[in-house]
Amino acid sequence: MSSVIEKSASNLNLSMPVQYLKGVGPARAKTFAQLGVKTVGDLLEYFPRNWAFAPDAIKINQMEPDKTVTIVGLVESIDYQSYRRPPIFEAMLSDDTGLCRIVWFHGGFLQNQLKPGQVIVASGKVSLYKHQLQMTNPKFLVVDEKTHQPEQYFSGGVYPASAKLTSRQIRRIIAPVLDNLNDLVPEFYDTACLKKMNLVSRSNAFSWIHLPPDETKLTRAKRRLKYDELFLMQLGLALRRYRLQHFLSAPPCSYNQKTDQRIRKRFPFLLTEDQNSVIEEIVRDMQEDKPMNRLLQGDVGSGKTVVALYAALLAVANRTQVAIMAPTEILASQHFISIERYLKNSKVGRVLMTGGLTGKKRNELLRQIKDGEIDIVVGTVALLQKDVEFHRLGLVVIDEQHKFGVHQRLQLRKQLTPHCLVMTATPIPRTLAMTAFGDLEVSIIKHSPPGRGTVVTRWVARHDRQKAYEFIRQRLKAKSQAYFVCPRITSVEENDLLKAATEQWKNLATEVFPEFNVGLLHGRMPSLKKQRIMTEFRKGKIDVLVSTVVVEVGVDVPNATVMVVEGADRFGLAQLHQLRGRIGRGQAKSYCLLLAESESETAKERLEIMTRCNDGFQIAEYDLRLRGPGELFSTRQHGLPDLKIANIIDDYELLTLARKHASELVRQDPMLTGPEHANIRRVLLAKFGDSLGLADVA
Repeated sequence: MSSVIEKSASNLNLSMPVQYLKGVGPARAKTFAQLGVKTVGDLLEYFPRNWAFAPDAIKINQMEPDKTVTIVGLVESIDYQSYRRPPIFEAMLSDDTGLCRIVWFHGGFLQNQLKPGQVIVASGKVSLYKHQLQMTNPKFLVVDEKTHQPEQYFSGGVYPASAKLTSRQIRRIIAPVLDNLNDLVPEFYDTACLKKMNLVSRSNAFSWIHLPPDETKLTRAKRRLKYDELFLMQLGLALRRYRLQHFLSAPPCSYNQKTDQRIRKRFPFLLTEDQNSVIEEIVRDMQEDKPMNRLLQGDVGSGKTVVALYAALLAVANRTQVAIMAPTEILASQHFISIERYLKNSKVGRVLMTGGLTGKKRNELLRQIKDGEIDIVVGTVALLQKDVEFHRLGLVVIDEQHKFGVHQRLQLRKQLTPHCLVMTATPIPRTLAMTAFGDLEVSIIKHSPPGRGTVVTRWVARHDRQKAYEFIRQRLKAKSQAYFVCPRITSVEENDLLKAATEQWKNLATEVFPEFNVGLLHGRMPSLKKQRIMTEFRKGKIDVLVSTVVVEVGVDVPNATVMVVEGADRFGLAQLHQLRGRIGRGQAKSYCLLLAESESETAKERLEIMTRCNDGFQIAEYDLRLRGPGELFSTRQHGLPDLKIANIIDDYELLTLARKHASELVRQDPMLTGPEHANIRRVLLAKFGDSLGLADVA
């Protein structure tokens, strides 16, 4: 093949801009950039979305009806019959064994493409028309009569393309790069290791994924590339975990029966078996001088806050401070109210710190935190600001981790590394737990505390809305309260079917429930107003609270027994489950009504899952399969590396194998300093170094 780049072939490397590849240039490089391809490395990982396999070319006299074949021949004549219905474009193709008629319906556009005397390759299904063999609407390509290689023209990758860059053009640009694969993608493993794991070489994998000789080799190429991607990701997570356990120190928290009894006296109830089990795991971690890095999963209402407060009080008992961070001011306030309830008349210093706190009050609070006068600080991302300094931070509790960026967890670990407890009420399927949270130990609270009411979920169609309103009215008359959750604050268009919070609030307050007090809550309101509205709702002064998803997490009003979700088909299953968790907090039976206007089959399937399933983990698995990990949790928020070919759901077996091998490698060579691991180290840093925070492995 001709030189792959316009400068010299020796300059070719993975970080070289695609602009310098033959056939690209500045203008086409901009189009590639829109597809996420900026370098040669990006181009090699711009994998086809599909693959075509055309049979080897045969002679015309070997053609048989109903068979798909490829032939090469000379265009003898062309004829566009515009008067036909539909109009057809006809060409007669010949080789040294015979003639074949080729027809394209609506083929007028071919008048300027096909001319007598050209040699073309055509691939398609053979049929019999008036005792003559013909092809109808075949794929074709005009080729040079002397240099054509017909077996390659229709085999190969079909790439995600754009109007300015076709799949065929992408294939032509990639093809010469594949001649340099031995230099571009050095091997990770020796021959014996490849044989043991049943993996093809990296160079063969990249070659076969773009230009597969056959389907068997394509399958083997996919397996190798998927394995490498999952292995590198798991290796990065294992290294991050190892570094945390071996190179960082945290204040060890001593523990004895007296401390345990003093903490438990703060709770006016017995803890559940699950809570006690998780507390044992947390206490075991916090007694070490290695930083705890634990994920606490628990379905909505399972009692995670009590467990977190136990850990916080253990840290305080050991003369260290605690930071509890929540994604919203409402959730932070809810945590603070719970803490206040349990720590009434306690000497433990605690404070709520949000973005609304300014001036002298904030400066005085910062001083108290820095001097160690405050034991527990509850807040939002305001705790991440540079001027917030702790005297001796012993524990960080982060609620709803997926609402934060992955690096924000590390920002709170500025000085002596504190223990870290990450909580989520969004159940994490096992595949995500191994990837997005792969550097954390996992604890699970499976069962809710006794005395919780059941929640009945119903899907309400548009024509049943008035019946739903009447049902809610009866509940309100019985002194229950209700949530109405809308996907937006205001309508975008007049004909927008999605109920917007402000419009729905006016409608419910004036038309539907004029005899009740209807309140409005959304994220753009001033902090004090949001707090006032939630306090009034909690005290029963507001009967119906119309809100956006700002109430998704952390709001605890036991008297609220009705949850109405407008435009429910627009929400993910995990989010609907979170919203449903706002009710059923007391002992009374509760009702979640999903109002949806959509007729799509996918929407119906998702809503039906909600009506028949109350298990958060099952729902999360459904959601992951229906929408994928990038939708269930923002990959950018999680720090979950962008996977180009592997799928953590479909490739779970490979993921498990990759995790095992990554752990073994880190045990053998924790910093990948061995010369035999140089290639792995180099590729790991280039691919996942930033997203997994592995700068100090370099």
